[in-house]
Amino acid sequence: MTLPGIAQFVLALSLLAALAPLLGGYMTRVFSGQRTWLSPLCEPVERGLYRMTGVSPEREMSWKPYALAVLCFTMIKGLILYAILRLQYWLPFNPNHLAGVSPSLALNTAVSFITNTNWQNYAGETTMSYFSQMSGLAVQQFLSAAAGIAVAIALIRGIARKQSETIGNFWADMTRAVLYILLPISFLLALFFVSRGVIQNFKPNLSYTTVQGQKAVLPMGPVASMFAIENLGTNGGGFFNANTAHPFEGPTPLSSYAAILAFLVIGSSLTYTLGQMTGHQAHGWAVWAAMAALVTAGFLITYHYDTQPNPLIPATIAQAHGPGSPSRNLEGKETRFGMAGSDWFAVATTNASCGNVNSGLDSFAPLAGGVLLLNMMLGCVGFGGVGAGLYGMLMYILVAVFIAGLMIGRTPEYLGKKIEAREIKLAMLAVLAMAALILVFSALGAATRAGQAGAENPGPHGFSEILYAFASPVANNGSAFAGLNGNTRFYNWTQAICMFLGRFLMIIPVLAIAGSLARKKITPPSAGTLAVHTPLFASLLVGVILLVGALNFFPALTLGPVLEHFMLQAGRMF
Repeated sequence: MTLPGIAQFVLALSLLAALAPLLGGYMTRVFSGQRTWLSPLCEPVERGLYRMTGVSPEREMSWKPYALAVLCFTMIKGLILYAILRLQYWLPFNPNHLAGVSPSLALNTAVSFITNTNWQNYAGETTMSYFSQMSGLAVQQFLSAAAGIAVAIALIRGIARKQSETIGNFWADMTRAVLYILLPISFLLALFFVSRGVIQNFKPNLSYTTVQGQKAVLPMGPVASMFAIENLGTNGGGFFNANTAHPFEGPTPLSSYAAILAFLVIGSSLTYTLGQMTGHQAHGWAVWAAMAALVTAGFLITYHYDTQPNPLIPATIAQAHGPGSPSRNLEGKETRFGMAGSDWFAVATTNASCGNVNSGLDSFAPLAGGVLLLNMMLGCVGFGGVGAGLYGMLMYILVAVFIAGLMIGRTPEYLGKKIEAREIKLAMLAVLAMAALILVFSALGAATRAGQAGAENPGPHGFSEILYAFASPVANNGSAFAGLNGNTRFYNWTQAICMFLGRFLMIIPVLAIAGSLARKKITPPSAGTLAVHTPLFASLLVGVILLVGALNFFPALTLGPVLEHFMLQAGRMF
């Protein structure tokens, strides 16, 4: 660990804390229907869209129609995207004449992008046409991110309102998320990335001859426009197979650092929106602090273990070559940005349900890889995906409030709303459904020939590859361990199921809780009310997340990264 490496992390957290009131306050005004500085530009477009679709934004929905709208909209998007991928050979903007995507891969990819997962069992530059990338994948990156933000805002309304039957209008929430937030910020980000060297063109791939006389291909395409929403919307699906490790997508340390801030900023700022819309700003900062604590712990552990000498390389080599010697775990790292840049990027992306990577996660030290797994197993609640991080964290908050209520012998309350059996059952359903999906499908992958065939390594490392291949889709993260061949019928189908269920077995209980809380009256605080804005509450919340979330996966993590760590110390590799 080095001081500059720690400084990178501290600077990022400081910037996120500074940006939270700005963007969080702006999102509050957007979703409250107030005028913003973008209203003169966006309001005419918004009204035109409502007239075209017959939507009345003032007509609010109860939680069931809201959930049905999210589900139906997602299904229709999936069918359209599947058709685009299968028919891409006959569609425009295909200068490289790429064939249509195979049925199982098209299904996996369609489900992946409509659920904001963006798991990629393919190399984008050799599989997808420019039309598929732009009109298919990038469009879904906007819409799936907007749907996540809409669900989070609906839950916040449910907490803030009293004795109300409605939680908002999904179509209005999603439209405003795209027009007022995702599109303008993505436009500015795309311009910034182009200025840093990210390519943006419609040229066919260029052929050239290397200095060794070999023929090679230089990929082209509209990369910067997709790279912006890929990060801002915590999608992670990259134009290139190597994601940000590709020099055309991650050309400089500054562009890589900006990508980290992009996929954390909305999740971070939504905590401020929570505080403003509920009238409890201090509570919003307590939630931010809990998220920051999880991210900090994950980064320090990952950075520590990933920079330790490899015990299989003699100490004499380490002493002779110093800190940059082969004894360090440099394999798979983005050497242009340093080990801290690779480790911080990996921790951030697995905490943000983004999936974008700039290094080979399969090459991380065992316990460092274990932290990345745990981040996703906990639901990516360390700032989290756009919307998904906040509503995932709010599920843990309800559990924490319930446990605290049992400890002091009072009916649990959260911001004036009594938390009863219905809310706790729904919250635990959301938490345990993720655990069941990850563990059941990982067991299926490890116990069948079709699942074992995808792993490139035997032993505990191979098990970690399989475990990661299902933890990432269920958490709608999309990052890949890079040591598993996922483009098989087995993984394409099973991961598609995991991605869809991982999305909606969380969203439906969340919206049901929103509807239940909205109908409750707000009771004034008393001497026995649990304060949810203190450091003690933030600590309790982190403890509950680790106990309730992590204990579900302790046996699986023991069989994978923990066992591999101790066997590596004993001189055994896989």
